[in-house]
Amino acid sequence: MDTIEKLKILSEDSRYDLACACGTNNDDRRKRGQDGKWLYPVTLPQGGYSVLLKTLLSNACANDCKYCPLRSETDVRRCTLRPEEVARVFMEYAIRKKVFGLFLSSAVIGSADYTMDKINAVARLLRHKHNFRGYIHLKIIPGASDAAIEDSLSLASAVSLNIETPGKKHFDVLSDKKDYMKDIIRPLKLMSSLTEKGSRFEKIKCTTQFIVGASDEKDSELVDYTFGLYKRLNFKRVYFSAYQKGAGHPDIPGESKLLVNPEKTFMREHRLYQVDFLIRRYGFTRDDILLDPGGNLSHDKDPKQLWADLHPEFYPVRLNTSDKEALLKVPGLGPDTVGMILKVRRKGRIARLEDLGIKGKRLEKVKEYVLCE
Repeated sequence: MDTIEKLKILSEDSRYDLACACGTNNDDRRKRGQDGKWLYPVTLPQGGYSVLLKTLLSNACANDCKYCPLRSETDVRRCTLRPEEVARVFMEYAIRKKVFGLFLSSAVIGSADYTMDKINAVARLLRHKHNFRGYIHLKIIPGASDAAIEDSLSLASAVSLNIETPGKKHFDVLSDKKDYMKDIIRPLKLMSSLTEKGSRFEKIKCTTQFIVGASDEKDSELVDYTFGLYKRLNFKRVYFSAYQKGAGHPDIPGESKLLVNPEKTFMREHRLYQVDFLIRRYGFTRDDILLDPGGNLSHDKDPKQLWADLHPEFYPVRLNTSDKEALLKVPGLGPDTVGMILKVRRKGRIARLEDLGIKGKRLEKVKEYVLCE
């Protein structure tokens, strides 16, 4: 295969990894280029969007992850790009200003450190041969050595290693070859310590991803681990990828659950992203995230609305005097609107909600929970 043919296959296979910039609206939804390469959006520091070239270095995997369609036992078309090929194709795109940066991952080619050597070689070529100073996101391979991880951090703008499940018990259902504590938790903790405030790599962002529904985890476990990743390890983003029917081994829990209720896993993913947003942008604590007796999030009501319904004593919130944290508990008010409220209040009082540009059903909802004196 020539470079472009391999890149089409590997870029397509990279879609299973969400631990980079991607989303659900028209501005941040991935797009496929004319030559088959997937282009993923990323928010620029100065505002607006650009795109990442996203690909695997190889899909020839030595691992047995039972949720993954690229695991070693499956019959798929395998190929591997040389570091020089990835660097050359990326620079062709970058020179024409078609991309903002690169997201590079890979299946495990033989061993973790051999694969890391190839991934890091791409970044080294871009940084030192082509003098590229832009955005590079590198995947950390489970089981990578401390030296390989530190090498990635010295070259990348962001790194990620997928945590996959909340805990060893659920992880062991999905892999016989990988060791959860040694191959996943150890490098995640190292990434955290190497990027902590005041460290050499403090500006490098760390992200991770859960595979939702492949094993038999509860939402409570996913929520607990997500809080830990943000509060204890200081990760910048946690992503959630709903397990997709037929992608993995037929005997894993995810396959039987999808036969019963195929939409449930996608609703779980949606609710978990809402929780993630409440943690990162709304200041919700672990006690603010309410679950049913079985330890799962409600499918019928979003977690912010559920909190409001169960805390009627908290309302009404006074629009002109309440603090930011209280305003963010109001259904229908998001961080941007709350920021605008605080800005307007510095100059005078807010007489009507309509003056803030809130309209329609959202306006009616907010009126149920606020007092505009």
